[in-house]
Amino acid sequence: MCLEIQQVFEIQKKNAPNLARMDAEQRLELLRRIENYLQDGERLKELYKAMYNDLRKPETEVIATEVGIVQAHITHIKRNLHKWMKNKKVPTPLSLLGTRSHIRYEPKGVVLIIAPWNFPFNLSLVPLIYAIAAGNAVILKPSEMAAHTSSYISLMMYELFDESEVAVFEGNESVAQELLDLPFNHIFFTGSPRVGKIIMSRAAQHLSSVTLELGGKSPAIIDDTANVKKIAKNLVWAKFINNGQACIAPDYLIVHESAKDCFVKEFGQALNQLYDPSGTGIQNCPDYCRIINDHHYGRLRTLYNDACEKDAQVLYGGDFDDSELYMAPTLLDNVSPDMKIMKEEIFGPLLPMITYINREDVECIIENSPSPLILYIASQDQDNIDYFMDNISSGSTLTNDYMLSYSNPHLPFGGLNNSGIGKSLGFHGFVGFSNERAVMHRKWGSVGILYPPYNEKIQSILKFIYRWM
Repeated sequence: MCLEIQQVFEIQKKNAPNLARMDAEQRLELLRRIENYLQDGERLKELYKAMYNDLRKPETEVIATEVGIVQAHITHIKRNLHKWMKNKKVPTPLSLLGTRSHIRYEPKGVVLIIAPWNFPFNLSLVPLIYAIAAGNAVILKPSEMAAHTSSYISLMMYELFDESEVAVFEGNESVAQELLDLPFNHIFFTGSPRVGKIIMSRAAQHLSSVTLELGGKSPAIIDDTANVKKIAKNLVWAKFINNGQACIAPDYLIVHESAKDCFVKEFGQALNQLYDPSGTGIQNCPDYCRIINDHHYGRLRTLYNDACEKDAQVLYGGDFDDSELYMAPTLLDNVSPDMKIMKEEIFGPLLPMITYINREDVECIIENSPSPLILYIASQDQDNIDYFMDNISSGSTLTNDYMLSYSNPHLPFGGLNNSGIGKSLGFHGFVGFSNERAVMHRKWGSVGILYPPYNEKIQSILKFIYRWM
């Protein structure tokens, strides 16, 4: 193992009790360091440059989906941390008369955050600030695939924190493997289900608790009552922002047969409005990102080629430029379950479409895939919405819009089984990095009545109490 990794872990382990004793104001002061750093115009310019180099991400998207999200969560924590850290009183049942109980929120200790490459700043910093708010020491491993942003984060944390508080280790899979050899108190991972299984297996060796944000195939249902014109534009934005490289992006469409033609027409118009308003081609649009690297580009080409070989019909897109990892927004019709594109999370600008007639058909389509991270429902019929909600499980559900489930810090965010384990954001993010310690205090009385030797009198009293439990 890298000696430096082991040394930093031991330093953080030694300092963890000091961080645990910090009050709310002291923890917020650590977060203000990050907040002030991100309000420096020159430092922001460096971040914009780094993210353009990694994903050709436009500045507006960096603000909206990266630094803006981090700032929003810091603001939310500042407003609520004092309340979150207070002991939470809980009721006392009759059988425990004479006691009082509460929940005490304590930091877990030294935590590891392994972040992905698709939103490399947001998905590194957001779990980090909740870990700090909960009073932990943190080791952060950003993704080497977004190398420029990873270097930016490393320098930022070096300037803001002592390594006993927050440390960053850059590098490839071997660095992650070395980190996973250590007995962290908690591991927070964002990425694919395949790697999530590895993380969970390695965590089990130390009985480390985990939060796994894994994504998955999130279906987008559009029924026969949906406002197709509005929903098509919303969906085009949600699917193709960051070039579709988002775990909460709609993965595939399930459109009512009667709404299909209208949707396809509105989809094309929305695509031109958002990404080709000047008519010079989407490839020339400064607001359209690129695939992260050759590997993922090749994976997406394989999905596309397999679908076409199995008679999928290209309604829009299908244009590629290998030299700049460009892949056009692509809508595919005549899609079948045997295609590779329906068997794994797409994570790119390919959008398969399936049509249905009866809503029971939708349930059958989705149940062939693991539980989705988000279920999207476009409908004006509450009965249909209720039916889909009652019969299809998911980590979150959003009706008549897309991508917003991650935006409300009052809601828990996370998946179900294959799409994730544990919840994050807001109070749920604070709790995820905390040990909910149960505390009970005896004020008066005792349970001496339960002590042996037992007799009929004790038994009759217990039976009476049992009836009121």
